[in-house]
Amino acid sequence: MIQQQTKCGVVAVIGAPNAGKSTLVNQLVGQKVAITSAKAQTTRARMLGIALYANVQMILVDTPGIFAPKRRLDRAMVSAAWEGADSADALLLIVDPIKQRRHELEPLLETLEKRPERKILILNKVDKAKKEPLLALAQELGERVAFEEIFFVSALTGDGVEDMKEALARMMPDGPWMYPEDQVSDAPERLLAAEITREQLYAQLHEELPYDSAVRPELFKHRPDGSLEIHQQILVARDNQRAIVLGKGGSKIKSIGEAARKELTEVLGVKVHLFLHVKVLENWSEDKEVFEEMGLDWVR
Repeated sequence: MIQQQTKCGVVAVIGAPNAGKSTLVNQLVGQKVAITSAKAQTTRARMLGIALYANVQMILVDTPGIFAPKRRLDRAMVSAAWEGADSADALLLIVDPIKQRRHELEPLLETLEKRPERKILILNKVDKAKKEPLLALAQELGERVAFEEIFFVSALTGDGVEDMKEALARMMPDGPWMYPEDQVSDAPERLLAAEITREQLYAQLHEELPYDSAVRPELFKHRPDGSLEIHQQILVARDNQRAIVLGKGGSKIKSIGEAARKELTEVLGVKVHLFLHVKVLENWSEDKEVFEEMGLDWVR
């Protein structure tokens, strides 16, 4: 029996904030490896998902949404996004055709015009977008940048994702796989656990809590019975934000902890004991140590 030649390549997923990048990466991998939120700019570090298609392994770099950076945290995220795109075998530009976010999409298109990588345009949310404006947008963007292919998908429902995955697999170069067959991400479990708690923080507090919050991993240890003990610190910038996260009589942090623990148990496949506490650290977004714990580079 002749063994089939394996292929392996790197795919950078870029786009304006909240275009659906993390949801698409999760669909391609077949399980959750990146957090999703209705709040823009939730992806902070380059989280890798590893997708398989027949004999092909695709290393998916889920880059933070690229936007005009103002603070140090913003600059670090944008830097991480373009680093994630460097040396990729293909670039996926994912666009939300409904919101579009033109002011953030334009700089991306200008940069993509000059980049040498093979490029694919993904128009997301086809389950909600109207057909005529969608086709007009595809034509307009296709005239701006030399995309090899254009796909219409719904990252949420998975509609159109399999055809796109097949096309992406064809673009990957011959080579040995970089990761074992059963590995779905290179993110350390402690970082993924912190991201899952942060997702719950956003999901349950909606607009009450500003973007200036972080979840800091403190302890991640296996107990003798095989379960996991996880301690995390929720960082906020002000006392009133601490009160919001705690809720009346600690009800909100309890609810966040229960939801995060349930999902962590599912994702990690073991019983999880999760302990959360809230700390006010006024300038946490200027703290080098916090950045490194979040998987971001310190950008001056």
